[in-house]
Amino acid sequence: KKKIIKKEKKAVDWQKYLDRQLRDQSVRKYYDEYGKQLEIAYQILQLRKKQKMSQTELARRLKTKQSNVARMEAGQQNFTTDTLQKVADIFKRQLKGEFVK
Repeated sequence: KKKIIKKEKKAVDWQKYLDRQLRDQSVRKYYDEYGKQLEIAYQILQLRKKQKMSQTELARRLKTKQSNVARMEAGQQNFTTDTLQKVADIFKRQLKGEFVK
């Protein structure tokens, strides 16, 4: 599987980063298909880093493998609502989902 989105070395403002990346048509096509998943992945990564928690520790708390957390943060794994709720609980956050028109 070819990686389309380029990795950044340091934490960046998500919206600015996204705006830059979406100038590329191949990235825009990918984002249109997987954008929400990527946004959630980025939020999980930021929450983990803010808590100075390793992927291994998050995996232990989620009762999964570190490699699953890595895929989750890379946007390469689908999320169940159960998993997202567990992540929210670990970081003492509320999970909010909504359908909008």
